[in-house]
Amino acid sequence: MNARLLALNGPIAQTTFLLPDSEVTIGRSASNDLSIPDRILSRQHCAINRQDDSYSIRDLGSRHGTLVNGIPISQQLLKVGDQIELGNSVFVFLAGEAEARPQGNRAELSDSGEMPGAQTLLRREDSVYANLDTTTPDFPTGGRVARDLSTLLKIAHNISAVRDSESLAWQLLGMAFDVVPAERGAMMAFANDPEEATWSIAWDRVMGPGVPVRVSRTVVQRVLQEQSGLMIRDISSTDALRGSVSFSEFPVHSLICVPLTMNGRISALMYVDTRDANVHFDDNHLQMMTAIAGIASLALENIAHLEALTQENQNLRSQITIEHNMVGASARMREVFQFIQRVAPTESTVLILGESGTGKELVARAVHRNSPRAKGPFVAINCAAIAESLLESELFGHEKGAFTGAVGQKKGKIEMASGGTVFLDEVGELAAGLQAKLLRVLQEREFERVGGTRPIKIDIRVVAATNRNLQEAVQAGSFRKDLFYRLNVVAIEVPPLRERREDIPELVEHFIQKTARKCNTRPKSLSPAARSSLTNYDWPGNVRELENAIERALVLGSTDSILVEDLPETIFETGAPASGAATKYAGAVKDTKKQLILEALEQANGSYIEAAKALGLHPNSLLRLIRRLDLKPEAKRTGS
Repeated sequence: MNARLLALNGPIAQTTFLLPDSEVTIGRSASNDLSIPDRILSRQHCAINRQDDSYSIRDLGSRHGTLVNGIPISQQLLKVGDQIELGNSVFVFLAGEAEARPQGNRAELSDSGEMPGAQTLLRREDSVYANLDTTTPDFPTGGRVARDLSTLLKIAHNISAVRDSESLAWQLLGMAFDVVPAERGAMMAFANDPEEATWSIAWDRVMGPGVPVRVSRTVVQRVLQEQSGLMIRDISSTDALRGSVSFSEFPVHSLICVPLTMNGRISALMYVDTRDANVHFDDNHLQMMTAIAGIASLALENIAHLEALTQENQNLRSQITIEHNMVGASARMREVFQFIQRVAPTESTVLILGESGTGKELVARAVHRNSPRAKGPFVAINCAAIAESLLESELFGHEKGAFTGAVGQKKGKIEMASGGTVFLDEVGELAAGLQAKLLRVLQEREFERVGGTRPIKIDIRVVAATNRNLQEAVQAGSFRKDLFYRLNVVAIEVPPLRERREDIPELVEHFIQKTARKCNTRPKSLSPAARSSLTNYDWPGNVRELENAIERALVLGSTDSILVEDLPETIFETGAPASGAATKYAGAVKDTKKQLILEALEQANGSYIEAAKALGLHPNSLLRLIRRLDLKPEAKRTGS
């Protein structure tokens, strides 16, 4: 029979549950055959049984009832297309070859015109049930009033747990049928154009699911114009509606239409009608519908506010919760994080620029980890670390016998990255011949192994990085222009450490903790003088140089804190501020070095080579010391 339930709405919306031949229990408890996480449901809410070639549904004494096509039931045979309402969920019963994903009923606006005749208007401020604290009912009290107040309390309780507008609409229609003897109902939401509904749902308890409910545009316009609930007891007495197209196929006898307001504006309408001439809508039905609309208006406003907050929260989280291993909160680093957040979900080729040691590979890994390819491989290739003669085989692999020593077929790193991301580090060092092959990979997403004869299709994303100026390399002829344009689709420059000095204290603390774990030693605090030196140093080696400096200081330091003298000489000599913040030790060492260099230059009559020999240094090392100690003016004078 292939019987099944399709969830149209609720916590498990758009899922299908196949009904077996045995009994199926439904409720919020995990022990049920179909467990639904909805606190409105009872632990065991209802059961569905097969009886020969049919299925029946039975309520199990649930608190809020089981509704079939909007009518509460205790037990009932199911027909194909029946809509079952359980708490916030709405299911459709399907069997055989019935449409797998039926469309729910919808409301349609039709016809327009003036509407004189017998009608009743009710503004919300005149509603008895909406203003019980300030008014006294002007109709006889008794059992009906008590029942209606109990129903309103039940409605208020039930919709308080609803968290989306469509679920609320289904709930309201079902509850409206409990208090008004209607055959059809609809709910329509409007944005800025009162002529066009943004969404609608409807139940036709006579024609069944899949049949649209046509709502008179004339009725809607009147409700919007008067901003009041409208009841027409006998449509045949209303000339403008008697011949309406809306009612030609379904000759309506009575109708009620009430507005729902949000932020002082009508945002939705609730509509019910009947064609049974023996059913009479009265003033109390209009009062109840208006009261339900008032309760629902507040719920809709809360849901809209919640949805707006949820969307804002998701947007903020998408900006701050990208996965990465980078440290820093400076403005320059926030730009990098925002770049990752924007480009990671795409398939675009990314070019990462920046000096050596800035963390270009960390950016590449963050792009991969936050992309749809995150579960695929991330293959990093350092184009400068592999000999040119071996790089082609490393990148593209080789066939057996392609060259001496190729004893078997080997997949290259690009092929191994299929389904993921390949990271080409130092791509500016790629040989000219390999540049052409890489261009083909980028253009055609295919390659050939070394010694191969057939192209191999590949599914990869390419992220490249370089510390070279590729535009200058293109002008110099050492890098292909067409390859540069293929790589430079979206580009980001990772800032050097000297341009984000405010991140240095956080980076230092990170590296102290990392080194302590790595070297099995105790973390140390950073002395003020050492902090000052680290902050003022220019860091030509960037973050990598900082990490090495912290590891050296933590391992070799002999005190409970990292002192300035524990840092590499290049840092505490040039990083110490010009003010008196430098230690006497650092200043004395610096002055002594200056004096020794100047004396050696003077004895060598300004010859750098001879002075270097006298000091036991390489000439290049001497030149770096002179630049670092800012001795160029004095050095020139020694040779004059």
